[in-house]
Amino acid sequence: MTEEESSPEEKTIPFFPDHIATEAKVVVGIMVLMIIVGIVGLISPIGLESPADPMVTPHVKSDWYFLFLYEMLKYVPKTIGVLIPIIGLILIVIWPFLDRKGDTLRARNVRWIIVIVGSIVVIGLTIMGALS
Repeated sequence: MTEEESSPEEKTIPFFPDHIATEAKVVVGIMVLMIIVGIVGLISPIGLESPADPMVTPHVKSDWYFLFLYEMLKYVPKTIGVLIPIIGLILIVIWPFLDRKGDTLRARNVRWIIVIVGSIVVIGLTIMGALS
């Protein structure tokens, strides 16, 4: 080794005092944030809606993240409407194993178009489901 190069021991940071102290600071910060959110929730609770009345049953809607699925069932047959999300999820999971080609500009543009069109369809169906 030359004199200009320093030994690897000088460039390292010891785990025990430094890393543990950093992690402890992060834990304390998260705990303080959780306590603040809890206190704010106790001081001014936010109710979701009016209390439940078993004698009145309004139109039941699914949660916002399922609205596009229920809205899609209005426009396609039930079997296809159930299979489309399942096939989509399976395709998303196995896509990296199927796409072994190099990343060309055309392939990237096709993926962007698929993502944009899919996002527009999901957002549109969600909005239509929320308004219906």
